[in-house]
Amino acid sequence: MNSVRMGHRKTWALIGIVASVAVAVASPAEAARRKVKSSGGGYSPLSASIVVDAKTGKILQGENIDEPRIPASLTKVMSLYLLFEQLERGRMRPDTPLTVSAYAASQPPTKLGVRPGSTIEVDDAIKAMVTLSANDVSVVVAENIAGSEDAFAQMMTRKARELGMSSTAFYNPHGLPHEPPNITTARDLSVLGRAIQDRFPKYFAYFQTRSFQYGSRTIRGHNRLLGKVEGVDGIKTGYTRLSGFNLLTSVNTDTRSIVGVVLGGRSGASRDQKMAALIDDHLPRAYAGARTAPAVFENQPALVAEAPAPRLVETAPVAAPVKVASATPQAPVAQASTPQAAPERKPLDLNTLRPVVASASGASSTTTPSSVRWQKGQEPLPLNAQAYAALPSPAQIPVSQKAALQAKIEAKAVEPAPATTTAAVTKTASLKAEAPKAEAAEPKKVVTGWVIQLGATDDEDKAKAMLDSARGRFGKVLGKASPFTEKVTVDGSTLYRARFSGFSESNDAASACKQLKKGGVNCFASRG
Repeated sequence: MNSVRMGHRKTWALIGIVASVAVAVASPAEAARRKVKSSGGGYSPLSASIVVDAKTGKILQGENIDEPRIPASLTKVMSLYLLFEQLERGRMRPDTPLTVSAYAASQPPTKLGVRPGSTIEVDDAIKAMVTLSANDVSVVVAENIAGSEDAFAQMMTRKARELGMSSTAFYNPHGLPHEPPNITTARDLSVLGRAIQDRFPKYFAYFQTRSFQYGSRTIRGHNRLLGKVEGVDGIKTGYTRLSGFNLLTSVNTDTRSIVGVVLGGRSGASRDQKMAALIDDHLPRAYAGARTAPAVFENQPALVAEAPAPRLVETAPVAAPVKVASATPQAPVAQASTPQAAPERKPLDLNTLRPVVASASGASSTTTPSSVRWQKGQEPLPLNAQAYAALPSPAQIPVSQKAALQAKIEAKAVEPAPATTTAAVTKTASLKAEAPKAEAAEPKKVVTGWVIQLGATDDEDKAKAMLDSARGRFGKVLGKASPFTEKVTVDGSTLYRARFSGFSESNDAASACKQLKKGGVNCFASRG
């Protein structure tokens, strides 16, 4: 009997050794770079999701929204955010050639196959990242903007902080396995999904690309919901064995707008089915009136969502926890801001992660492999929860003032909002305490009637550029509407609203805004 037991033990030991060798060999990233992790991992619980009403900021559904998750190729959304910023500032153009280094060309699949010493234009680089999720092109973009992959990752993390993504840290531009890994949450990704639309309405249309021609090849995208689910207009899929199947989705109809995130799916099809079900369930619940939430942009005072306190991730007692920290020493992620009543979040222990069971091959690929069935997640959060990012420093702003501070950005300082808007804000606001009024800059012109607002930014030139772009593209729609910027100062932060005035009726403004949205420009109508 003892000999039989010993035989079993030897057999299981041999299987373990073979499995370990197989995992190591299966990862080309491990051979390319020592700091890439090849072992997979799941989460406890595995899945996470969130659906946010982009017009009000309200959370319509939430499951494990503050649990640390690995974004995989959703990382590329932040990489594209920084590339769009270069285009907006005039530092690059769509036809700007980007030089390919040997290191960029050596990245593991999925890749476009650019050769060392060659160049790729910015326009093609964007499309390759959006559709193919090309890892080699992601590094090309990073190196041409910041000089190196590591420097670009630091820029990504700093930008995440500026947007209020306090639980996010990036270490590479593509989302391939890395030690330590890129880390985020469903809530943070919903902030990014809203911000990239609000900040770059002109370039967000790239995420609608389903295929593009590169040389003699036709490159087709991985986002299966585009063209199949009504209203879906982007934005990105992601997959590694460590992360599971991820999806960040934007839905815009004539009257409603939502952003959804699904993380940790067990197959591409099940992830897509879950997202489609979330859209079907919660889009009808989204607000159909004029937008009440301010645009999401850098360094914006933001409310912490009133969601249930996140379940802590316990660390393994035998291994030191991996610090989830910013790429820069000044901005550690481990000290992410949380509501005052919530317990401090512990760092993710990577030693407890185990492979996700998914029908996929290749540990380093960020593509979407074949599918298996999916399971339904938890019930939605209460309707009064809101999806704003955490404040960089909650101690600086009392809880009783956060709601009013958020409202001050979009509220007109010299006159109260109309009754309809006030009702909408009251319906979605969870904090009722009053706060001092924002000091508004002296208006440049007297505005009456209704206006269309395209967004708000910290740079007046950017606001004017938004107006010029909209006027150039939608001159007939805007008619005699007058473009203007409105300066508002809130607690030392200066914002510039990009607006068109001259609409005598609310229906006129709403109709014009509808046409702009069809052309990929986000906007909302409000009383002047």
